[in-house]
Amino acid sequence: MRIYLHLTPNTEIVPFNYQESLVGAFHRWLGPNELHDDISLYSLSWLEHGQRLREGLDFPNGSTFWISAQNPDLLADLIQGVFNGHQIRWGMSVREVTIQRTPTFGGKQRFIAQSPILIKRKRAEGAHQQFYYPTDPEANQYLTEIMQKKLSRSHLPTDVSVRFDPDYPTPRIKKTRYKNIDIKGTLCPVIVEGAPEVVAFAWEVGVGNSTGIGFGALR
Repeated sequence: MRIYLHLTPNTEIVPFNYQESLVGAFHRWLGPNELHDDISLYSLSWLEHGQRLREGLDFPNGSTFWISAQNPDLLADLIQGVFNGHQIRWGMSVREVTIQRTPTFGGKQRFIAQSPILIKRKRAEGAHQQFYYPTDPEANQYLTEIMQKKLSRSHLPTDVSVRFDPDYPTPRIKKTRYKNIDIKGTLCPVIVEGAPEVVAFAWEVGVGNSTGIGFGALR
């Protein structure tokens, strides 16, 4: 299931690295929880409909972002939290909430990446994180392994394939800054193959690492 949060226009310029504040609002609405340290069985998108300015982003007509998850209780708690306090930052608040049930997918689906898909690994203990992109031979293997881990945690079949669309001509590397760390992900469609419930699960939880802080959201 997915909920769309429709926001009022901003009254202050929104910084380019706004994602940390968006994640903070999510956890504030959800209330005390243990999701910070757990694998993300949910997905947050980035803000939509922004206009790029020199110093940041402007949303004169408001914005929309979504949160999706397989667990309806999580989303129900989130909606209740939004009703209790709908302010985010920069003068933006939630003006409307809409709900979308998980669509019915077949055994293969091409999804568009709404936010950059992040793949990260440490090659050795204490080493810096290394980011992986569609041109790296390990990338699709890592995407699949991440999804298999989430499926296993949710007691779903782990027979799945997740891969970047090899026919997409212009994958774009996008750098963003989160908690003073530069992170690089890829804007590129992905193809998910598996049982229909597995493909639907990918739509709900996103792909790659750190879907809980806004990476790998799918449409």
